[in-house]
Amino acid sequence: HKNLDIRNGLVMMASVLIFTVLASWLSSYLPDTTVGAFATFMTLFTGLKFIFRPVLTTKDSMENVSRRKRFWQSVICGAVIGSICGFVGAGGGMIMLLILTSVLGYELKTAVGTSVFIMTFTALTGAASHFTMRGEIAHPEYLFVCAISTLIFAQFAAKIANRVSPKILNRSTGILLTTLGILIVVVT
Repeated sequence: HKNLDIRNGLVMMASVLIFTVLASWLSSYLPDTTVGAFATFMTLFTGLKFIFRPVLTTKDSMENVSRRKRFWQSVICGAVIGSICGFVGAGGGMIMLLILTSVLGYELKTAVGTSVFIMTFTALTGAASHFTMRGEIAHPEYLFVCAISTLIFAQFAAKIANRVSPKILNRSTGILLTTLGILIVVVT
């Protein structure tokens, strides 16, 4: 079953990367406010979903889905995630987490690990596409500081996430994303 999860993850990643580039190109024709509003909406929506509808899926329920269905779900969901990632120029971790848990039936901790792995490549592809289309990297020093702090604090967060129950992890994720979404609305 682990091989099936790995294969589906790779299929999804390929689909995500292809659609990230296509949507990145499309978003270059839209105003930045449209892209920003969409990202804010998805942050709020995902946060509220985890607060009010926690994911309590188990590995057993994941295994009840046929291989063929899981393969096509991975392709289609990857296309949706890639389109969103490319459109907003983000890694897509929140959207991926939402789809992996709600559509593909991953348990939360497996979904977090899978989304972080795929997000690494998605964020790199989306960022490279946007940088190439815009012809510059705005404030590379901020990018560097953000990358280093992300690497450091991700280690701490992973240790905490592996020790708490799925219900607490759901609520914490939801509260964090909802707060982030509200802060983005207030600040912008």
